[in-house]
Amino acid sequence: MKIEASNMDNYISKLPEDRQEAMNKLRSAIGSKIPKGFEEGMSYGMPGWVIPHSLYPSGYHCKPEEPLPFLSIASQKNFIAVYHMGIYAEPKLLKWFTEEFPKHSNKKLDMGKSCMRFKKMEDIPFDLMGELASKMTAEEWINKYESAFKK
Repeated sequence: MKIEASNMDNYISKLPEDRQEAMNKLRSAIGSKIPKGFEEGMSYGMPGWVIPHSLYPSGYHCKPEEPLPFLSIASQKNFIAVYHMGIYAEPKLLKWFTEEFPKHSNKKLDMGKSCMRFKKMEDIPFDLMGELASKMTAEEWINKYESAFKK
């Protein structure tokens, strides 16, 4: 489900009403908890939070003109997704999240490497998504990223 948008407000405004509400709640839950240094923006057609070039001039290794992505939210065809690069890169964070998830939801966790999928808007654990966003600082993400991708 590709949505052409220049910013997060524009992206969310193009969604069906039930998805707008869920995406706005996610934006608020994450945006209120994400550490200083991350910047809200669009990355690869999805709204999310990135490390801006002002903090990390090298940008993303795949596309250096793009800021370093960290966390994105997206409305896909059959679900809302939260993409968290830190959860993929840091095993301790993944362990924390998979242990914490059942305390916030009675649903089975539908998760890929960095992607959490929620088919029903009412099943999104907004508080947990905010807490997850708070678990890695911009500096920690840059260090983790460089240790994995920079030789």
